[in-house]
Amino acid sequence: MSKLRSASVLLVPALLTACAAAAPTRPDAPGAGVAVDVPAIQHPQGETPAWWYRDGAAQAAQRGTSSAKAKNVILFVGDGMSLTTVAAARILAGQLKGAPGEENRLSWERFPSTALSKTYNTDSQTPDSAGTMSAMATGVKTRAGVLSIGQKGLRGDCAAALQAPMLTLWELAASQRLATGVVTTTRVTHATPGATFSHSADRNWENDMDLPDKAKSEGCIDIARQMIESPYGTGPDVLMGGGRGNFMTVEQRDPEYDDKVGQRLDGRDLIATWKQRHPGGEYVWNAKQFAAAPKDQPLFALFEPDHMQFDHDRPQDGAGEPSLAEMTVAAIERLKKVKGDNGFVLLVEGGRIDHAHHMGNAYRALTDTIALSEAVEAANKATSADDTLILVTADHSHTLSFVGYPTRGNPMLGKVRGSSGEDGDPNDYARDALGKPYTTLNYSNGPGYTGASSQQPEGPHKFPHTASGMQEIEKGRPDLSNVDTQAPDYMQEALVPTTAETHGGDDVGIWARGPGSSAVRGSVEQNTIYHFLLQSMPKLRASLCAKGDCDANQVPVMLPKADQFKN
Repeated sequence: MSKLRSASVLLVPALLTACAAAAPTRPDAPGAGVAVDVPAIQHPQGETPAWWYRDGAAQAAQRGTSSAKAKNVILFVGDGMSLTTVAAARILAGQLKGAPGEENRLSWERFPSTALSKTYNTDSQTPDSAGTMSAMATGVKTRAGVLSIGQKGLRGDCAAALQAPMLTLWELAASQRLATGVVTTTRVTHATPGATFSHSADRNWENDMDLPDKAKSEGCIDIARQMIESPYGTGPDVLMGGGRGNFMTVEQRDPEYDDKVGQRLDGRDLIATWKQRHPGGEYVWNAKQFAAAPKDQPLFALFEPDHMQFDHDRPQDGAGEPSLAEMTVAAIERLKKVKGDNGFVLLVEGGRIDHAHHMGNAYRALTDTIALSEAVEAANKATSADDTLILVTADHSHTLSFVGYPTRGNPMLGKVRGSSGEDGDPNDYARDALGKPYTTLNYSNGPGYTGASSQQPEGPHKFPHTASGMQEIEKGRPDLSNVDTQAPDYMQEALVPTTAETHGGDDVGIWARGPGSSAVRGSVEQNTIYHFLLQSMPKLRASLCAKGDCDANQVPVMLPKADQFKN
């Protein structure tokens, strides 16, 4: 061997060692997986909260989540944001910028990690938002219609609910002096936000007037009161959305609408209670107050007595409503400061995607999805992938279909140009077997069924269509040749007449970036999302391990006892 070759042989290992030492470890780099034993059971009878918790922990740990070191986590939920919704919104967003659209990406579609989430509830093949968000908030799958309780008790069974509260990630974080936030475009007491700081046998028990007398006598408390009086830390430091009525008494007149008052009969002014629990915190109800609120103090913002406006309708709101992106940035600014930069856990929900789908109006569903994309992008810019895990998902899907063979760049909300087969004239409408054009998007069921109703005549319906007295179609499919199907108020045709369009049971996507994101891959049960978030945060893992809830690898595998974390 020559001296030159000998020197090269010695030099290569040294260079490799130096390069390895110099290369920083990416926060989203895959970690070593950890095996967690999960007992085999018979489904569904063998399912228990403890089994669901351990099974979710195993799915996250085997993918390497527990090696992550996230300081903050943000969970974005597009309520009802099916994969079809994502695809259609992606194309529409591109077309609104003047492009063909198909090549476009929504903000989260640029994240490095992707998985699929199985959304069924323990008692329902096609789920609802309460059971699904409960799975993501607690690590435990449960029934449809209940919030953050175990699956044993039936919906509406107050006594059973009181026996089975499941500690949520937000409650755990608040108990450990991390900052917590909940942002939504729905009422803040609605199913998805409600699952963060409340435990209820029925998702509809939003204020004391909603509670049945039996539930009151058994000791159940409404969701609004639980959100504000939470025994975990001081409850949410940032709480933004709609639903003023659930926090105000019937003696209090709404500040925006003269014909409305609060809905509480128990005399509790919960807005005042929140302010007492958060000295220095600000309560706001309009855009001007929102913009002026201090950025280093807690914030409680209720912009409507009911849900906030759809993003399309928001500019017409008299008092003004901030966008979801603006609320997201405002939440992050405050959560970084209110607990001394100790870390935070934040939920941001694009909640009205779901409502627009239920109402059979794809335009508002897609534009609210685009608004969620803008919020995710704002969070991406406002945080660092070095210390903040951002996870984007949906709670369930819907029946929206993307059909036909539209030519490239065909308007997403338009009629199909191309063919009903795999060839045809891209300059002409595709025709059904009766010779009539049809739209790219439609629903399997809902109020867009074109038969007459008590509210609108037979034919294409206009949003909003609160359908009752629906009748069979007598004249056949309407001819859409001269109908503007891209108009915001056009309602897509529905095959089956129902007063509201339904959820779908298909899987939804998960997209992630930041510490622990590399574990987000494959197909997982929905409750695993909680474990992705929990295991990525060393502070929260340690708090559970201190209670004896972890295995030898310091992975939380035992169902936490909620009472151990109360004030």
